[in-house]
Amino acid sequence: MGTYLNPGKEAFEEAINSEIFVDKTDMIQYLNSVVRTKQKYVSVSRPRRFGKTMAADMICAYYDREADSRKLFEKTKLAGSSLVLTAEKEIRWDEYLGKFDVIRLVMTKIFKKNVTVANALKNMQKFVIRDLKKAYSDIDYFDEEDLIQSIDDVYGNIGRQVVFVIDEWDAVFRERQYDKEGQTEYLDFLRDLMKDNKHIALAYMTGILPIKKYGKHSALNMFDEYSMVQPMRLAEYSGFTESEVKELCEKYEMDFQDVSSWYDGYRITDYIPVSKRKAFRRGSYSAHKLSVYSPLSVVKAMQNGIVDNYWNKTENYEALAEFIRMDFDGLKQTVALLMDGGRVKVSLKTYQNDMTTFHSKDDILALLIHLGYLGFEGEEKEGRINSEYGEVFIPNREILEEFKTSTESDEWTAVFQQFIISQELLTATWNKNAGKVAELLEKAHNQASNRTYNDEAALNYGVQLAYYAARKYYTTILELDSGKGYIDIAYLPTPKYPNIPALIIELKYNKTADTALEQIKRQAYPDRLEHYKGNILLVAIDYDRDIPNDRPEFKHHKCKIEEA
Repeated sequence: MGTYLNPGKEAFEEAINSEIFVDKTDMIQYLNSVVRTKQKYVSVSRPRRFGKTMAADMICAYYDREADSRKLFEKTKLAGSSLVLTAEKEIRWDEYLGKFDVIRLVMTKIFKKNVTVANALKNMQKFVIRDLKKAYSDIDYFDEEDLIQSIDDVYGNIGRQVVFVIDEWDAVFRERQYDKEGQTEYLDFLRDLMKDNKHIALAYMTGILPIKKYGKHSALNMFDEYSMVQPMRLAEYSGFTESEVKELCEKYEMDFQDVSSWYDGYRITDYIPVSKRKAFRRGSYSAHKLSVYSPLSVVKAMQNGIVDNYWNKTENYEALAEFIRMDFDGLKQTVALLMDGGRVKVSLKTYQNDMTTFHSKDDILALLIHLGYLGFEGEEKEGRINSEYGEVFIPNREILEEFKTSTESDEWTAVFQQFIISQELLTATWNKNAGKVAELLEKAHNQASNRTYNDEAALNYGVQLAYYAARKYYTTILELDSGKGYIDIAYLPTPKYPNIPALIIELKYNKTADTALEQIKRQAYPDRLEHYKGNILLVAIDYDRDIPNDRPEFKHHKCKIEEA
């Protein structure tokens, strides 16, 4: 047994012997199904405290030819799992038990401060080759500084394949955020180490971030990625499932509803079995939607008997505050909405899977998903799941507490004041209190830049900002074609809030609210929303830009509201 080569079973044995051990060993059966196949490259990205390292320990203990782990696994769920059927054979639970050399690399230990990436990679190769030479001293090594060549030398002589287990693979991107040259060198090294090498039976990597992209491409495109956005066949192993948490609550006499409100909320999508795919396309199958809990927090709650925030014991809230302060595209307002229980649409398409390359609010939100601060639910319609588009939300009370801590500074006072005004504005609209709506729009306008109202398009944008709280309840559609014209702003209730009224908002710049209301009726805008007939509010808003700033009517709105 070496430090890097065949590290043994002790780490996983400690996990099994711990007071609380949730058995996830049947995950090995899935990995066995991809061993020695084109799918043998597995990259798992999850937040901290979601069990990545323990899974890596388990994989080492299972495949390590020197670990002698049969007795350890015979008492786990793996030993009782069903055969895995492939095109070639039936795979038993112990098919590959102790059959390979395992090379275990923990990248946070390799990439130390004040050591360049190049030197760290050179040192790492020396460490592994030293273990190889101890295990296979009679091999004639061609180049004792080249890890790839040395593994090939062993494989060429003995024919035994290797399982790579790389933990914290993304350490370079998290710890050396601005070392772009070093990051590129590191990715190139991993590509050369892994790609098209016959000596590899399985490569299993864990990290927080998905694999780094070069623009639209990746240096490690041979890997299948299993992330919080798209965990696929490893979904149920991404955290604790509801049934697992219920069992723990019964054993430790904890209130399940309380535990659920604090630690549940990460919505993930499992793979869809072949036998259920027609039902899924018909919309009659939903068992692929899973909810997982933060494992470390659940374990701490069970051990202590206290449901509390254990997240900040392992993660500094300043990490969250730092990203929010960037305030891309009104990110702070988005955070206020999320903290109020809202959900926000997001595109993950442009996120570059690192800690520094941000071009939009969506890129920040994407990072917060992978760090565990936000839950994500992919867009699903017409029998298709789109993992690049969906909605984000704060998953549970524990994470909400982190957001509250991160937004306690004075810089957030104005943001929350604006959001409170927005909530009041929405309530006044529902109550058909036109005078209050006009008053609150004026208050929102007074807190905004004069430039937000310098033309009709800017007025539209300003009103959208004022109604920001509506995004919790509505889908916003701008310039909705009514057949006879275009509705300036339509707010349509989301399925979660079917009983609230739809809103048709017509804006007039330097014209009266009566004119706006007449246009709504003349152009029969409500007919476009036939589905909501009887529960529509027509909201007409005007603003006179020409009133000078020394008169009381400056920045003054007028409003009229009617039912339709």
